Amino acid sequence: MTGTDTTPHVLVSGGGIAGLALALQLVRQGRRVTVVERATAPRPGGQAVDLRGASREVATRLGLMPAIDRHRVHEEGLAYVDGRGRVFGRMSMADFDGEGAVAEIEIARGDLARVLLDALVAAGDDAPGLLDLRFGDRVTALAQDAEGVDVTFEHGDDARFDLVVGADGVHSATRRLAFGPEEQFATYLGGYAAFFTLPTPDDVEPGWFALRFVPGATFGIRPDLDPSTSKALLTLRVDRDPALRGDRARQEALVRGLLEGAGWHAPTVLDAMPDAADLYFDELVRIDVPDPVAGRVVLLGDAASCGSPMTGQGTATALVGAYLLATHLGATPDDPAGAARRYAADVAPFVETGKKIPGGGIARMVPGSRAEAAVLRATTGVMLSRALRPLVRRMFRAGGEAPSLPVAETAPQPVR
Repeated sequence: MTGTDTTPHVLVSGGGIAGLALALQLVRQGRRVTVVERATAPRPGGQAVDLRGASREVATRLGLMPAIDRHRVHEEGLAYVDGRGRVFGRMSMADFDGEGAVAEIEIARGDLARVLLDALVAAGDDAPGLLDLRFGDRVTALAQDAEGVDVTFEHGDDARFDLVVGADGVHSATRRLAFGPEEQFATYLGGYAAFFTLPTPDDVEPGWFALRFVPGATFGIRPDLDPSTSKALLTLRVDRDPALRGDRARQEALVRGLLEGAGWHAPTVLDAMPDAADLYFDELVRIDVPDPVAGRVVLLGDAASCGSPMTGQGTATALVGAYLLATHLGATPDDPAGAARRYAADVAPFVETGKKIPGGGIARMVPGSRAEAAVLRATTGVMLSRALRPLVRRMFRAGGEAPSLPVAETAPQPVR
């Protein structure tokens, strides 16, 4: 199929994992796709995400595993440390059969996005006229009728599409335009998450994600693909403060107030933070959209449902959702609205599973006081003992059965 005016045209708003995975499959099906991403270039780095279960199966079916293997982060597991860096509990990847906090396959979010982008560009090169990939632009208005959606862009010309897919994350502009304000769908979960790249300290144990509890925060140092760098990861238990959004000075001040005097590598983290070019800081929220379909606009990934980074399921939800939506669109190319409805029904069980936080909410993960920190250290050591290991393994599983993945109409192609 060639890129003609009669070829169904899909707009994907958002160039992250969900949007790129969907666009890749649609181009391979012979469908015209426009991907619009607000960022001016692909975002590098990011924290490590895992592939297990259904998400690994999707990556395999799409022919992505050879490229993913080249970017895998070597991680042995999670080690809990005290203020002197002494380990008091371990969650080995091997001991937990890849079902703990660290899976067998870990890859930086930015690297996974790059694998998907490279595959998408290659698919577009193989099918000229089907792919329009735009960075540095965004959707500003939507107007739909029974036959399609008229879209206004910040920079590009207005255009009409058969289907618009909002894959633009937790703070989705597509969701706001077609479904309503974010406040209708977001629930604050009691804190903030932050991460950034820093030079790897000399005394960290290679391959281990080390984590420390302190009052009001947990902070850790996690391996990178490049051994000379690591990721600082922080979870902060504080009241919601709207003034923090977009204000890096306030964000850094909050982190500094919680980590100063916290021992271990707190000084290392604080010293690296001001110069970090990739600082991510956002509130921990759950996104619940009861119905991700509004006519010919459909939501995908975090825009439709998100349990926050505490679930560890965001990447899985994105990949599986993209696979299901692409499969239904491929099966009924002349009925995009119906395909979106069938996708919504199929993905719903997986979405609900993906919003469950292993072990409970932030109050179970981040101590609120010195006394709670001491209790958490003690209970962690007990929970990671051999006797209780099966219980913890069950806690970290996704919980429930993921939806079965249908066989795609179009066979996956290997990533070059």
